[in-house]
Amino acid sequence: MKIAILGLGLIGGSLAKAIRNVRPDIFLSAFDLPEITSQAISEKAIDTRLSSSIEAKDFDIIFLCLPTELSIQEIEKLAPVVKPGCIITDVCSVKEILEKKWNALQSDGTYIGGHPMTGKEKSGYENSDPILFENAIYILTGKEAELPSSKSFIDLLTAIGAKIKFLDAALHDTIVANVSHLPQLVAVSLVNAALNEDQYAFKDFAAGGFRDLTRIASSDFLIWEQIIRYNREQILSALSGFQKTVAQIFSSIEKEDFAALQFAFEHAKELRDEIPKNSKGFINQLADIFVYVKDEPGVLHKLTTILFQNKLSIKDIELLKIREGTGGTFRLSFDSEDIAQQAKALIESIGFKTR
Repeated sequence: MKIAILGLGLIGGSLAKAIRNVRPDIFLSAFDLPEITSQAISEKAIDTRLSSSIEAKDFDIIFLCLPTELSIQEIEKLAPVVKPGCIITDVCSVKEILEKKWNALQSDGTYIGGHPMTGKEKSGYENSDPILFENAIYILTGKEAELPSSKSFIDLLTAIGAKIKFLDAALHDTIVANVSHLPQLVAVSLVNAALNEDQYAFKDFAAGGFRDLTRIASSDFLIWEQIIRYNREQILSALSGFQKTVAQIFSSIEKEDFAALQFAFEHAKELRDEIPKNSKGFINQLADIFVYVKDEPGVLHKLTTILFQNKLSIKDIELLKIREGTGGTFRLSFDSEDIAQQAKALIESIGFKTR
């Protein structure tokens, strides 16, 4: 099997690494900037680079790991020239616009809309991860996705750890507007509302839950601009529903209607508890531990060495505060609570205090 990946960013790079891990027999080639494809080749994530996207026309599967507008452009270029039976798929956060574009074209290939519901707040090949798709919902759209001819493609996605869900393209766009696009815009709004630049003191207290709740506010607007443009109506509908809910909360507080507030809290808890705990979301929640350290040389080396020796990977690290001559606190973030607890035990075993 020959697979071409157009775009080696976070998703494309992670796909290459994941496929390489589970199916080393597959020939992988990619199209991106020369320095990125060179890095991927040196890391053995791909076999060769493509000098142009059109060279992918003779491959068995083509992954379009590009922004929505570029994916549409590539579909227009590739649809007329791909070999019979070639599967073209994408990873965009909107689906109906791509499906409509494909249906307006003539092709011997097959288009299957794809959307892996996973990611990180940091993009780029340098942040790609072969386990990004483990337990992640991977939505597929279009009737062709459920045909026997697509089995090898679906088997590949399953092999990298994804959980396949089939959805109508229009329904997909409505769902992600509510569970992915709306939270992004709410996080942006919350940060801008709560941490107004004229209120610097607020930032000193915006740790813990606030930071976790708004983690996705750090996402790149260049990606979100196209998502918002192409899913505008569904996003506006989701925002309208959110506005009504916030207005109800506002009114309940204003009227001191604590019975209504209690119902809102309890109903939210009930709904949230029904969310599956064993699958990833669009942005993976990280688990934090806090390590108190003395102000002395080699402290960070000790922390990272014990974790490296036990093959535990730190996903984020931050020095929260330090007093010269005394010490400070590191925040270490991990992929899951289980990994965080393993790290906590190891760090404590070499004499550090944690919480």
